[in-house]
Amino acid sequence: MDDKIKSALIYGMAIVLTGFLLGMAFKNRNENLDSISVIGLGTKDFVSDEILWSGSFTTKSYDIKEAYSKITSDQKIVSNFFINKGFSASEFTFGAVNFQKKFREVRTEDPNNTYNNKYEQVFDGYEATQTISFSAKKNPDLMKRIEAVSSKTSELINSGIELASNSVQYTYSELPSLKHSLIESATKDARERAEKIVKQGNGDIGKLKNASMGVFQITGQGSTEEDSYGGINDTFSKNKTARITVRLEYELN
Repeated sequence: MDDKIKSALIYGMAIVLTGFLLGMAFKNRNENLDSISVIGLGTKDFVSDEILWSGSFTTKSYDIKEAYSKITSDQKIVSNFFINKGFSASEFTFGAVNFQKKFREVRTEDPNNTYNNKYEQVFDGYEATQTISFSAKKNPDLMKRIEAVSSKTSELINSGIELASNSVQYTYSELPSLKHSLIESATKDARERAEKIVKQGNGDIGKLKNASMGVFQITGQGSTEEDSYGGINDTFSKNKTARITVRLEYELN
């Protein structure tokens, strides 16, 4: 085939392809002009109705039996401490005793050459640790007592026990229903926003084309923390704020 004919055919095909692509682009542009996308927000303040607090205490001995005996004795002291603070034995639980071998590093010096100093791990006894946990669900009185006692564990030092306290954690038992109500609120908000925008242009909203939901966020009330891509679940604040966004795309009539 003559080179000129080949060039003419290729040129012609290029024109056809270009025209097709421009036509599709024009069509898509018009389709985009026939819809509106809006974001709605659902938010609500609430108070946590669940609490979890725990602490741990430790003892040490070179003999594992003696370490166990000491931790058992300390457990009775800790138990009596919280009972004297107004708790019943059923309102807290002790975890299993955990044993761990401890070692310390000893340096052996060479008087003739400091570069030959050696370090050796030497057995330093058994460390026994036990946890104590408190929890309450939909029990305001017990929650208040747990909150109050969590800051008073330093008093156990007078009994020779140092209780390492963890942070109090607050959660909410009705999260599923809360989330559903926020989705409804955000959807309604998005619909109202779309109607207001379209009304300004003397148009009407048609069918819903697409809908997507943002990440469920829980922060402390008054928090300035920015939303996280993976979601935020604050467990340190008793008073919280939950929010969610919904993106809706409507056809325009």
